[in-house]
Formats: sequence, structure tokens, C-alpha cells
Amino acid sequence: MSYRIFTLLALTSALLAAGCSTLEPDRIDYKSATKSATLEVPPDLTAISRDTRYNVPGTAVTASAFSTGQTQAGVPVAANALSDVRIERSGNQRWLVVARPADQLWGPVRDFWQDNGFLLNIDRQDIGVMETDWAENRAKLPQDFIRNTVGKILDSLYDTGERDRFRTRLERNGNNTEIYISHRGMVEKLVGGTGTANADRTLWEPRAADPELETEMLRRLMLKLGVSQEQAKTQAAAGVSAKLTSRVANANGIPVVQVEDGFDRAWRRVGLSLDRTGFTVEDRDRAQGVYFVRYVEPKADTKEPGFFSKLFGASSTDTSPLKYRIALKSQGESTTVSVLNANGSPESSENAQRIVKVLADDLR
Repeated sequence: MSYRIFTLLALTSALLAAGCSTLEPDRIDYKSATKSATLEVPPDLTAISRDTRYNVPGTAVTASAFSTGQTQAGVPVAANALSDVRIERSGNQRWLVVARPADQLWGPVRDFWQDNGFLLNIDRQDIGVMETDWAENRAKLPQDFIRNTVGKILDSLYDTGERDRFRTRLERNGNNTEIYISHRGMVEKLVGGTGTANADRTLWEPRAADPELETEMLRRLMLKLGVSQEQAKTQAAAGVSAKLTSRVANANGIPVVQVEDGFDRAWRRVGLSLDRTGFTVEDRDRAQGVYFVRYVEPKADTKEPGFFSKLFGASSTDTSPLKYRIALKSQGESTTVSVLNANGSPESSENAQRIVKVLADDLR
């Protein structure tokens, strides 16, 4: 719960007897969240500086803008057949495979996020990437006696202390379109003083991606695309495939990730891992097995309060992003993932080692 309401609750609890809090973990409610302060730096491997080529023209997109006729009429979203929309799995990763062209899916997917209460910070159909702004899941707020008593008046002061962001990537694969949803989370923590009780400020720090939340959003998207409630529930609840292994290795002095999987599935897994860990994917070439990404080297000053300090816009030293290529080469059912520089030469730097480790950790 956010630091800004600690004092309020302490005073209120002295007057009111708090009841037992109840929380339904499967509930999701981003619609009722008010617009919160912008997290200037995304929770990725590093703080990636803004790139104007990814800016959405004008202000953030809202559902009301589309309802007033500012976009093209939506295309029908009814499922054509039972096999029209399905979930595929690899380890703890899931994605949708839809037997429709990507350009017919972009509008419904955009509407899906707006219908669920999100603004879009990135809306790039040309590269197949859509990303929401940070939002709070208000369903996580405890419905205790205090909140039920004074919450109607002071509800805006209650805060979960967590924020979520989702990235959606659409990728053509033959006659089908694959849809990936990746989650990134932040949590507000008390810092300063000599302990939690004496903390004098808060900082936002990254928290682990939530595969279950990704699956739930995929299930809801299936409903948007015309799949029945029962079919979507059955597919989303189906057991995951056997966990696939990955490990960091060294190939002729170059750090690499060895993935025990063929190219197609390794390509999907690496792409989703790049999204989950916050890399900015500028382009991709599936035929060559290459993702083109941006990366900012972390600061060496460990006295900074975390990788993602000053998330609410305080001044910080700007570091220009470095461009790398994440290359996949497969031989049978094994794929090697390596880091190349902007010119396509193998990288063995500390940055390359750091990138390889982050990908390997997420691919496990």
C-alpha cells in the first residue's frame, strides 16, 4: 500500500476497528484506476531513453476518441471456426495463433486494451507493437472495514503500490498471425531512515513478470476475437508443455544462450523474453533470425537508489542507447542465441554478457 496513505490509515485505525480484509486474486480491474503519475523510465534491463520514432502523434489514445469516429470502422471479430483462434504454449510462455491477417486484428486488439481501461503509449502497426501506459489493478485493494467506511470519500488516497504495463506484439507466420502479450510490473517501496517505520520516501522498483496475468489477458483477448467463454477458459487452463531448458555458455570467447529448442519455438520464446525484460525491439528479420534492439549501459555508480531511480521525472544523466542484434542460429532441436553489435560482429563485452544472462534467466 502506498506510503502516502500510511499516516491516514494510522489515524483512522485509532478511531475505527478494522475488519478482516478480503482480496479476490483472480479479479482484474484497471478501468476504475485514476490516471497516475507517469513512470518516465520503463522497468527493463536498463533505462532506455525515449526515441521519437516510437512516439504516438498527439496525446495518448483513449477509447472515447475511437467511439466518436476518429478511426476506421472496426472489422468483424467473430471466430470463423474452432481453430480460428487458439493458444499455443512453450514452457511457461503462451501466445495466440489466429488464422487472420495481422491488419484485420490490429483494430480489435487496440480496442481490447482500451476497453480494459488502458491508454496506449505505443501504437505502431508498421512494426506490430502496441504498449500500454502504466496502470493500477484496483481489484487488489483490500475491502476492509476502514475502506468500506471512509473509502467512498477518500478512495483516491488508497493505492496498491503496484503498477502494470503490457506489451502486445503481432507477428505474421505464414497465413496466421501470432499475438504475444508480455507483462512488466513495478512496486513502490519505502526507503530512507533507519528502517521501514522511519522511511521518509518511496521508490518504484521492477517486480517479476507475471505469466499468469499474461495468460489471463490472452484469455480475455480470445473473447474479444469471438471465442466462446468456455472454449477460452478450457484452452487457457490447459497444462503447459514440458519446461524447456536454456543455459549460458561460451562459444569461442563469445557469451551465448543455448536453448534446447528448434528455431521456430526458440524465435517465439526469445521474442517474448525481449518484451518481458523491456528491450526496445526496433525491427526483426525472421528469415535471418535477428532481432534489432536498443540497450542503455547501466550506471557504474552503485550509490544510485536502484537501476530505475527517479522514475517520476527527476533529473538524471541521459545515456544514449546502444544498438545490438540478437541473433539465433539453430541446428536440429538446439538454438544458439548470441549478441552482435550494430555492424553484425559478435560481442563479448560486459553488456553482451549482461544481456545473455537476462535472456537465459527469463527463458528458463
